[in-house]
Amino acid sequence: MQDIKGKLRAFIIDNFILSGQFAEFQDGESFMDRHILDSTGFLELITFLEEHFGIEVADEEMVPENLDSMNGLEAYVLRKRAA
Repeated sequence: MQDIKGKLRAFIIDNFILSGQFAEFQDGESFMDRHILDSTGFLELITFLEEHFGIEVADEEMVPENLDSMNGLEAYVLRKRAA
């Protein structure tokens, strides 16, 4: 079974990265700063998180600290699953 980051990275690469562009982004890099995700992309990402990991993303949790990097996403999913 893939780890959380592996599943998230595969989703982002498969859905948002064209022609290998940005395929080698680092876990701590901002998706917005690298122009990997835009506002619509974040909505798709949230839907993926809710459907795939069985969590509910509250409006107040839609902040860069939770959603704008691989590290942030992994920590967020782990916190939500533990709650």
